[in-house]
Amino acid sequence: MIYSNACRYAIRALSRLAMLRPDGYVLLDELCQGTDLPRHFVAKIFQDLVRKGLLVSAKGRGGGFALARKPNKIYLIDIVSSIDGIDDLDGCAVGMSECNDQQPCPQHDAWSPLRSQLKLFLTDTTLEQMGSALRHKMELLGREIPPLRSVSKPVRLPSA
Repeated sequence: MIYSNACRYAIRALSRLAMLRPDGYVLLDELCQGTDLPRHFVAKIFQDLVRKGLLVSAKGRGGGFALARKPNKIYLIDIVSSIDGIDDLDGCAVGMSECNDQQPCPQHDAWSPLRSQLKLFLTDTTLEQMGSALRHKMELLGREIPPLRSVSKPVRLPSA
């Protein structure tokens, strides 16, 4: 499965949010600063993720975007299903309408274990893990983790 640009940007931006301030608001400008994340596109994606319950937003001083749940409770599958949907995870690799173990396409036997591995990765990997891995990678590369200049107001999560 190849993710859309929106999905890739969402995973990258949310991983960065989990790394920089996992329990508070981050301004979009600060989140995108020093990256190649396109601010206006990420803003559009984040508004969609607010509507879908993965993020919360607040205006004014101390506002921005914040995770709607703790980063260890948001899985990559949540992001992928919110942005791209997960129907393609079960679809045929070559686009045949009927593809299963009884009527396999030419790629079925090769694709099936890959699909299972991908689903497992998406359902087992949290934003907390992604943020931690991003921090570690930046440290290995000798890249400074940008300090946030903004102050976050308390996050008020919607009651469940």
